[in-house]
Amino acid sequence: MTTTATPDPPSGSVTITGLTKTYGQATAVDGLDLEIRAGEFISLLGPSGCGKTTTLRMIAGFEKPDSGSITIGGKDVIRLAPYQRDVNTVFQAYALFPHKSVAENVAYGLQQRRTPRAEVRERVVEALRMVRMLDFADRGPAQLSGGQQQRVALARALVNRPGVLLLDEPLGALDRQLREEMQVELKLLQSRLGITFVFVTHDQGEALAMSDRIAIMRAGRIEQLADADTVYNQPASAYVAGFVGQQNFLHGEVSADGTTVETPSVMIEGPAKPDGKPGEPHQAAVRPELISIESRNGTHLTEGRNTVAGEVLQVSPLGEVIQYLVKVTERSDRLGLRFDQTSLLIRRPTHGAARLAPGDQVLCSWAAEDVRLFPLDTPSTARSPQ
Repeated sequence: MTTTATPDPPSGSVTITGLTKTYGQATAVDGLDLEIRAGEFISLLGPSGCGKTTTLRMIAGFEKPDSGSITIGGKDVIRLAPYQRDVNTVFQAYALFPHKSVAENVAYGLQQRRTPRAEVRERVVEALRMVRMLDFADRGPAQLSGGQQQRVALARALVNRPGVLLLDEPLGALDRQLREEMQVELKLLQSRLGITFVFVTHDQGEALAMSDRIAIMRAGRIEQLADADTVYNQPASAYVAGFVGQQNFLHGEVSADGTTVETPSVMIEGPAKPDGKPGEPHQAAVRPELISIESRNGTHLTEGRNTVAGEVLQVSPLGEVIQYLVKVTERSDRLGLRFDQTSLLIRRPTHGAARLAPGDQVLCSWAAEDVRLFPLDTPSTARSPQ
């Protein structure tokens, strides 16, 4: 009888099991489990204090967990020092040596490991070429822009050829245009090299733009782990729905027949029945870009499920889209429910958009499949107009 050996985990894979870290009475990371695939770009996304940076620092070896395990490429690294792990870290503060040239900054780690001089030169050239900074090899950090310094910091990490690259909000200090350019460059670089990237950010736009998967963190735990499309369009909770992108949250209660959510302004139908009993508090989430808006003059729409009347309060041209803030009309035959939202945020493409102005009377509507329903005891992140 022959036995088949179990293959070793690929280099660059990371397995986190039951990871916990406390500071005094505060729990920063709470029994976290996460499987990171070799060669993927995964983002840890969440607000300040959710535990994402602490998790990254424990993977890197800069923080010691209270309990739990971390393996990298199948190797238990809990007791290993940072330099003994197959990782490198890029921080928001690039920490380049001001007295060293670009090439000398990139070479520093290799020199500390007593890498042969010829190999150091070869690998420095290779790393600088990867990030398109070879022509700047002899310059000092003070002679570089913020984006160029970021590339040097990346080269300094990549020159060691780690299985896992950890990035702790590395784009946070850049202006918006440069940050968006670096997002494209980072993803292209990661795809070309096939290195596992673990990217920590509070910016959901960064995570959506670059990630193969996103781990949404909350209070030291993962609220949802999925690809960007799933996180955005099929949020697992009201918290995720509100944190990723903008939402209109409308609050009410499950209708008497249990099929819809009734608010003071509109009956809301979702793709499935609400998960609650009649009369229980519930909330519906609808993204601004999924709401249609038409003038009440001559429209074919009438008030009904997922359709509500309102008045345009504000019109904001935003380039590719026009944003409308609409005050919703509460229906007099429904008693005011305590948490009802009184306005809707709507975004429509600029090309072909209805030409509306403040004061216009409108009807707003959305499809049932575009609604997400959540019990009201699961708090949302406040991103809706009130």
